[in-house]
Amino acid sequence: MLIKREIQEKIEKDLWKQKVIIVYGARQVGKTTLVNQIFKKYSEKAEYYNCEESDVIEGLSAGTSTALKNFFGEKKLIILDEAQKIRDIGIKLKLLIDNYPEMQIIATGSSSFELSNIINEPLTGRFYSYQLYPFSFFELKQIYSETEVNRLLERFLRIGLYPEITKLGEQEAQKQVSLIANNYLFKDIFTFQEVRNPEVLTKLVQMLALQLGNEVSLDELSNSLGVSIETVERYIILLERAFVIFRLPAFSRNLRTEIKKSRKIYFYDCGIRNALIRNFNSLDLRSDVGALWENFCITERIKANQRKDLSPNQYFWRTYSQKEIDYIEEQGGKLSAFEFKWNKKRTKIPQEFLDTYKNADFKIINKENYLKFLN
Repeated sequence: MLIKREIQEKIEKDLWKQKVIIVYGARQVGKTTLVNQIFKKYSEKAEYYNCEESDVIEGLSAGTSTALKNFFGEKKLIILDEAQKIRDIGIKLKLLIDNYPEMQIIATGSSSFELSNIINEPLTGRFYSYQLYPFSFFELKQIYSETEVNRLLERFLRIGLYPEITKLGEQEAQKQVSLIANNYLFKDIFTFQEVRNPEVLTKLVQMLALQLGNEVSLDELSNSLGVSIETVERYIILLERAFVIFRLPAFSRNLRTEIKKSRKIYFYDCGIRNALIRNFNSLDLRSDVGALWENFCITERIKANQRKDLSPNQYFWRTYSQKEIDYIEEQGGKLSAFEFKWNKKRTKIPQEFLDTYKNADFKIINKENYLKFLN
């Protein structure tokens, strides 16, 4: 059974509003499958182009709107898959949307650093953008019951939720997620960016994987890797823009004892993280279960917020005396604080936080209530 992606309906609602639609996402998360589903729905007036094909690259090399329109013909819906492969794609999309507003273009890109950097300025005010993630738990409920989802939870923490691996057996799934992590994930970084030390980038992402759930020190990373702090920062930004990792900043408003400038780094998929450190062991053999659970809950919450069209500010909270809260959302002037515990444990919210942020909500998220947290 083909799983319908949550953002498909949102994209279809935005069709023919005189805006280009951009779909970002890491390689192998299902962008091509998604746009092909949209293509099939509108096939009579649509055309699909794989921008990695040489004839498509040549056809889109034209510099005028008339020549580009002639290449596309009379089709009203144009899908450009892996559009970052087209030189000056942002300018070309601007020419088309300005001169042929009746044409709807959907462009996908596996690297936001290449596609968005070239697109943002030319297409200011002319596009809607969406990010496609690996499967969400909500999407998996199309094929699994709630009982089955709970049974598979440990597997998802170990092997992740990339579409291809969810239908494979244990050994094949491990091979596939390792293939994605080692062969596909950094392809765009090495193709489009000047990375002088690929081995440093590989070591950096492995170090970040081992520090999951902890604060990250650029100084320590710089010293360990033997490169400058500026290089470490640049590589982290590239990994973010390739949808490998994301950062949570520290939350601070009032207390002098609050950590203000630190950050924690998480992975968009637990399976990718585990593949990078070559550890797919069962949870009872691991010392990083708490960090995996924290990473999983935060990434699934991000997907849930996207589904509900919410964009809260996201943080963690910690004091110099090591009092901490795993995850905080701030929206509409309201704070919601969450602590993630794999096993059902009682946890008290730090009194300093309660005294300072009196109107904040606080919840402990464990295996008993995580579905409510995500849905």
